[in-house]
Amino acid sequence: MGSKKLIKQIMNSLKGKVALITGSARGLGKAIAERYASMGADIVLNYSRDKAAAEETASNIGKLGVKVVAIQGDVSKVSDIQNLFKEALKAFGKVDIVVANAGVEMVETPVVDFTEEQFDRVFTINAKGSYFTMQEAAKHVADNGRIIYIASSTTSFPVPGMAVYGGSKTTPRYMVDVLSKEIGHRGVTVNSIIPFAVDHAGIFVDPTAYPRLRKQLLDSCPMGRLAEVEDVANAAEFFASGLSSFVSGQHLLVNGGATN
Repeated sequence: MGSKKLIKQIMNSLKGKVALITGSARGLGKAIAERYASMGADIVLNYSRDKAAAEETASNIGKLGVKVVAIQGDVSKVSDIQNLFKEALKAFGKVDIVVANAGVEMVETPVVDFTEEQFDRVFTINAKGSYFTMQEAAKHVADNGRIIYIASSTTSFPVPGMAVYGGSKTTPRYMVDVLSKEIGHRGVTVNSIIPFAVDHAGIFVDPTAYPRLRKQLLDSCPMGRLAEVEDVANAAEFFASGLSSFVSGQHLLVNGGATN
């Protein structure tokens, strides 16, 4: 094996690391958790309500030869976020990687139609939840650790009907910029991944859902497809690994060149 290839494998390894991913019982969070486990990291799964899905994901990850715990917690509640980190530290003694992934989508709702209740729900989960997840990460992540926020391409390309959702995902992007400056002296990197709409996850877990929106998104993408969970997991792998040790305060679009 060549020395360059060996160095790259070492830089990509997460053996001995502990990764905490919010909203990781299924979908995108699950894919990221499984990717980190395949790289040798021990995993802290988080779920809000679907205990069965969390247990199934934990079982699959355990088969990869790493340690895994699944902790219930609603990211809209600060006390639950604090408990999530408390239990993670109790289980593993440290946290090296934190992915603020948990969120809820809201589409095809024009500005004149959304309600106060809808606004509060989406912002409480997406904005407040991500803010306080990153706050706890900043307090507890190990030196030279990684904090990653999963945003949305709607923060770069406004889409009709997504004012509330896109706004709720934009706010934490600013915190990424600020936090990268505040804790960079510890060697901690803080970045965001900005995915295009993800097929087989979120609102598109059902491939027949939202046909008009799906067509609009597909028409905007030169590659003619939506993102897959593995596309986002690839970016999450980079930001978690040693290959990105001098990359911080950045926002990586994973959208196949789409313009919406």
